[in-house]
Amino acid sequence: MVGTLAACGSSSDDAGGGSAGAKTVTLVSHDSWAASKDVIAAFEKESGYKVKVLKDGDAGQAVNKAILTKDNPQGDVFFGVDNTLLSRALDNGLFQPYEAKGSDRVRPEYRTDRDKHRVTPIDTGDICVNYDKAWFSEHKLTPPKSFDDLVKPEYKDLLVTENAGSSSPGLGFLLGTAAQYGDGGWEGYWKKLKANGVKVVDSWEQAYNEEFSGSAGGKKAKGDRPLVVSYASSPPAEVVYADPQPDTAPTGVADGTCFRQVEYAGLLSNAKNPEGGKALLDFLLSKSFQEDMPLNMFVYPVREGAQVPEAFSKFGPQAKDPQTLDPAKIADNRDQWVKSWTSLVLK
Repeated sequence: MVGTLAACGSSSDDAGGGSAGAKTVTLVSHDSWAASKDVIAAFEKESGYKVKVLKDGDAGQAVNKAILTKDNPQGDVFFGVDNTLLSRALDNGLFQPYEAKGSDRVRPEYRTDRDKHRVTPIDTGDICVNYDKAWFSEHKLTPPKSFDDLVKPEYKDLLVTENAGSSSPGLGFLLGTAAQYGDGGWEGYWKKLKANGVKVVDSWEQAYNEEFSGSAGGKKAKGDRPLVVSYASSPPAEVVYADPQPDTAPTGVADGTCFRQVEYAGLLSNAKNPEGGKALLDFLLSKSFQEDMPLNMFVYPVREGAQVPEAFSKFGPQAKDPQTLDPAKIADNRDQWVKSWTSLVLK
């Protein structure tokens, strides 16, 4: 989800020829995958497998590529398909069944596909508009709090979002507006948002680290948009990676713009090392990995009893009342919504 500065502590067994080598298990994911080296190393020592990680761009791009290569997959496990794209992956036969150890410890509200066990919930987070506190203070303007606020004249030309057709947070933001305004209202809302100067870019990395004035990367890139579609957990990332660390986060979250996201992992159909893939899925639900995630990928664990770091809970609490949509409704409407959104906003 949220991109990080940390490298994933992974290694590849070149002699094993990637997934073809019985001692290598390959994880395919989006660019925001990250894990602590010592946590990965502990899994490698315990399981006997070396972990190789292939990153394939934004979540939307990664899912699409995995579907295109499903007959001869790049790896054994795919991590990072979320509830906005899950039906596409399942309908295309991307995964084979496996009930990971620890599935009974997943919080009930995040469990899905319980009959077939094709995917395993791994993490959750909230897609929300973030704002640059310093910018709004300097301009003596109150930050927006809701979807309704974003179309007001005082916020004209301030928001940057991601392409809903290629980016997971961009799609999540679109679904949030569909949940808020319904089938008959979301298009009218986006017409107003477009008229109010919303800027659309391809990926989260571009929106957050180049266009957004409140992030460390955006400041270096001289980003001029003080509002960005990102995550409720982005503010603690700004604190954790700052040197020295500030007492308060430089960015805030518009609580009334949030959409709840859940990310899943699954054993790829035609995986060359299915046993290694199963071991890796078990590991992704383990307490050690679940507690490692918050400060690496800035997401919340789904495992009951997994602890969240103080800095994370202090600067990035989960949204109190996020928008949600039934997975069946997403499946039935997503592609048409994206098509309509593209015609409305990008043309």
